[in-house]
Amino acid sequence: MLSITTLAVLMISIDGQILPAVLPSIKFAYGLSNVQAGFINTIFAFASMIGAVGFGVASDLIGSGYRRGYTWIVAYALAVIGGLLTALMSGSLVWFQLLRIPMGMSRGGAEPVNVALVSDWWQKENRGFAVGVHHTGFPIGQFLSGVLIAGILRYGQWTDAFALIPLIGVVVIVAQLVVGTRRNQEKAFEWMRANGLTTPTGVVGERGNFQRPAGAIKAAFRQRNTGLAIASIFLFLVAELGIVLFMTSYLIEVAHMTVSAAALVSGVSGLTGWIGQVVWGTLSDLLGRKRTLIVLAICCAISTLMLLRIDSVASAWTVLLVWGLFRNAPFPVAYAMVIDSAEQAAGAGMGLMIGIAFGVAGMIVSPLSGYIIGHAGWTMHYSGLAAMCLLAIVPLLLVRESKIGHGETAQRQNRPSSIAPMPREG
Repeated sequence: MLSITTLAVLMISIDGQILPAVLPSIKFAYGLSNVQAGFINTIFAFASMIGAVGFGVASDLIGSGYRRGYTWIVAYALAVIGGLLTALMSGSLVWFQLLRIPMGMSRGGAEPVNVALVSDWWQKENRGFAVGVHHTGFPIGQFLSGVLIAGILRYGQWTDAFALIPLIGVVVIVAQLVVGTRRNQEKAFEWMRANGLTTPTGVVGERGNFQRPAGAIKAAFRQRNTGLAIASIFLFLVAELGIVLFMTSYLIEVAHMTVSAAALVSGVSGLTGWIGQVVWGTLSDLLGRKRTLIVLAICCAISTLMLLRIDSVASAWTVLLVWGLFRNAPFPVAYAMVIDSAEQAAGAGMGLMIGIAFGVAGMIVSPLSGYIIGHAGWTMHYSGLAAMCLLAIVPLLLVRESKIGHGETAQRQNRPSSIAPMPREG
């Protein structure tokens, strides 16, 4: 299940990288300015917000574990259909913009359900590790998409890049149908209990306790950490989206690369990104989610300012490899924190976080970044994004740390004593 959800995140990552990688080609094909091109991503982000909340809440209502897999399959099937239609029907700007809606709904809906799903199948004691490992699909996808899209741009048309989504989507859907069964979840829970570990829920495929969507949303927001996590992740996403969307254009302008070379280099952060996902996710199990996120906010700000040092292909590789260590790392840690706090409403909590943070950030960042770059330049752009990373510390200071995740021993379920009691003298 961890492999399947990692591959699913890989698909989400490639989906998110396609538009930035081919943005110069889109601007040329349709005659768009940076601001107009940014509005294409605004449509995608708005649809993502709807999909994240909708699919996230639906997964809580249907149930956890293998039941959540049903919602998961629908979300990814929507991406397969949207990607195929985008590859076939992008001849006009209107059709291209319309097809960003199903792709956005799938992108927004797939991630929260995916995070909740991997948490449903993994012991609580190692939740940060599991979410971090499955999130390595993002940096790996960021690099692979650069390689694949660079090849497509060299030998094919930019519209062909969207056909990558159906190719991966069919594989993950079939794998989920085979592996994500009630019988296999029961096996996983039996193994956890036999090894003295805490199962995510008490019942395999536990049905949701909520009769209506509003109940799941209220349960998620009842925990203070949910709102604080959304606020911090929103600021992290403002920084990341502002960098990613115009990275190819930045490399072409500053490092004087070709479009295909810039598309390739823009994804090299994925070579080190997987390290950041696993290391920071595991550290959050030991040090705590709150402390880990505060350190990451400082590291993200510093690495964002380092992007201003890019002036050649060599410097681009160096700086982007460093940035990769921190780029995606805050997200799995924050996701684990929300699930720790609102486990019964994990799907809704993830959906609200991704929907509100990613959706709102995506809608405002793209045109705003395009405007700042066009009127104030790259230095002002990256300086503002670094400030957003530091501002993320403010809501984190109010976070209430959960027990599981900072080295304290969680209360085990059905754990037999492994040490016999010492006899008392006398």
